[in-house]
Amino acid sequence: MVLRSRILGVLLTSSCILSSVAASSSAVTVRYREGMIHGFLVLSTLDGVVIAAGDLIQTTRGDQVTTQVAFHFKDGSRQEETTVFSQRGAFRLISYHMVQNGPSFKNASDLSVRCATGQVTVRYADKDGKQKVANEHLALPPDLGNGLIPTLLMNIPAGTQQIEIPMVVAAPKPRLVKIVVNAEGTEPFSLGGISRKAMHYVGKIDLGGVAGVVAPMVGKQPPDAQIWVLGGEAPVVLRSETLSYAGGPVWRTELASPDWPQTSAADSKKGTATKR
Repeated sequence: MVLRSRILGVLLTSSCILSSVAASSSAVTVRYREGMIHGFLVLSTLDGVVIAAGDLIQTTRGDQVTTQVAFHFKDGSRQEETTVFSQRGAFRLISYHMVQNGPSFKNASDLSVRCATGQVTVRYADKDGKQKVANEHLALPPDLGNGLIPTLLMNIPAGTQQIEIPMVVAAPKPRLVKIVVNAEGTEPFSLGGISRKAMHYVGKIDLGGVAGVVAPMVGKQPPDAQIWVLGGEAPVVLRSETLSYAGGPVWRTELASPDWPQTSAADSKKGTATKR
């Protein structure tokens, strides 16, 4: 299954509250239209320990696309991300919603963005565990990139060396920051023993004027995000390594396929005979 959508969405969010990579400083032109998709993802630590499995479900209605990425953790935690955007000429974010809660996250959080009104709401727990709500009306730029990073990277012209895009992050109050992504060249990978190459992108968050607000929460500059994209006529994001949440570890997101119970040769023959 070719997943040409924003796979690995927590992939930089996810799209995560302080992790993401970018697209250009102006709206990215639609080169590859998104369609209906149901894909599978796996989330792991950088040393390869699987911590969660996820579904990516994408539907379309006219020029509007809705993408949902849901991860179910082994410890009962959950991360759910919903991105609604339009693809009429250029990609435009309509709304974004990210929820993270459970033992895998230091603090539960809920971030929602509505571009038409500029309404941004963050629900979070403070250091004493008390639930807080922060509502802000922001002058959101038309090329806001929350939840759109993979899609944008798959649509930028070949040869683009650096791109940037504004993002809303929770710090915990919502703030606008800029993400700068650089193309680091191609890196080899193999599929069924056959060698291929993917473009490696590195995204760095530019805290700018909000450095004094964000930095104390993470203790330092957030780590760079890494994304690998296979280009061609049907581009696809193969892997990402991004910050899990503010102050948390870096997690890896990759495409996955189902595991099936092993059956003996005798069972297989028996099943074939029964079907006949």
